[in-house]
Order: sequence, then C-alpha cells, then structure tokens
Amino acid sequence: MDLQLRGRTALITGASKGIGFASAECLAAEGVNVILVSRTEADLEAARQRIAGRHNVGVRIHAYDLSDSRNVHRLVAEHPDIDILVNNAGAIPGGDLWAIDEARWRTAWDLKVFGYINMCRGFYTAMKARGRGVIINILGMAGEKMDPGYIAGSTGNAGLMAFTRALGGSAGDDGLRVVGINPGAIATDRLLGLMRTWAQARLGDENRWEELMKPLPMGRAGKPEEIGAMVAFLASDVSAYTTGTIITIDGGAANRGAVF
Repeated sequence: MDLQLRGRTALITGASKGIGFASAECLAAEGVNVILVSRTEADLEAARQRIAGRHNVGVRIHAYDLSDSRNVHRLVAEHPDIDILVNNAGAIPGGDLWAIDEARWRTAWDLKVFGYINMCRGFYTAMKARGRGVIINILGMAGEKMDPGYIAGSTGNAGLMAFTRALGGSAGDDGLRVVGINPGAIATDRLLGLMRTWAQARLGDENRWEELMKPLPMGRAGKPEEIGAMVAFLASDVSAYTTGTIITIDGGAANRGAVF
C-alpha cells in the first residue's frame, strides 16, 4: 500500500529509542523527512545515523527537555511547517498512591501530560494556519484499564485520552486530524528492564525474564515496529477520515483478565 507520505515532514518526540524511534523509522521508510527530539544528544545522534544510513530522507535532531515549555516554544518556532507531529516523550513511574509523592507525580506529568498538551497547543496553531496536519499522541493501555499500582500513569493516560478525543473531535473543522494510540506491553528497553527486575524478585533470576512473557496475549510483548506501522498509517491520507479516536494495540490485553 502506498501511503502517499513521501516528501512530508514529521517531528517525533522521545525519538531516540523504542516506540519513538520505530515510529520515526517507519515514517522514514515511507519517504518522510524526520525531526527527532529527545533529551540525550548521544542517543539522538546514534538514531540519526541509523535512519540516515537506511533511508534517503532528511534527519534532524534536537536534544530538548519538553517538560520545559520554553523548549516547546523553541520547537514550534524552528519547525512551524511540519506535516505530522508524534507525541511520545515521557514515562510515568509505577507505584500506588503512597509510593508516588507529589513532586515525583508533578515531574512525570510535566513531561508527558503537560508536554503533550503544550506541544499540541503550539503545533495545532501552526497547522491550523495552513489548514493541514496530523497529530498522533502515543498514550498507553493503562488509561483504559486502570491499575492502582500504576496510578499516576493510569490517571495521566486517561486524561490524555480525553484530551485527544476532545481536540480531535473538532479538528476536522480546521482541516486537521488528532488521534491517539494506546500501546500495551511493548518490547522496549524500559519494559525489558522491568521484566528483569520482576524475574529477579519473583523467580530469583533476572535472566528468566522471558518466562514472565508467557501470560501475555500471543505469549509475547508487542514490537515497537508494530506501533510505528500504525503511526505511519494514521499519519497518511489513507486514513483521512480518522480523527478524535484512540487505537489500542495490545494483543487484546485490555479485554482479558490480569496479565501479570
């Protein structure tokens, strides 16, 4: 399928690794010029080299902390003409209500929740002026399947789901689209680190982490590229009638019982 994306430009946050990198590479494979944003310059440079070495597209990088709204304003000023925005930066820590104190909760939300909102506010305004553009928010299954052991993340993702639906519901009036993706367990470095920790705690050996994957749907975690492929599809005119909705990619986990 030709997604008709060649020559467009996408800005992806949290783009040096995991889902962000996979999204950038899937877009680059379709001929999209990509702007990679993350906190760490060295990781971004490695990601830039990998994508530029595989795909004949432009690749730019910015090492910005998006919990600081001044960096959001800087990105909008530097790249007002992007066609696609993929919000992916931020990992909210696990823990119940008593494990996550106010300072840690606010710090996590400054990057993911308010970071997404600020990025949308800035780039939506620029896109609206041109009458075209797509915003894709990478959220998380915990926003629809609440987990008291991940209360800050569940609450934050649920809020961003509502935000995405509210903004996307009327985006078509401005010639834009805003959609979200809820990934389930995806085999990123972060998940594998968690699995090793759990394997050490539960099985006494961190190297037995793969055994903990067996209860997952299909007996495995999802692949970052499986999220990236959906990003590319949603970014394209092939899905031009899709806005104000959330796509869940979790192997069916949201509709099953407890996984872990």
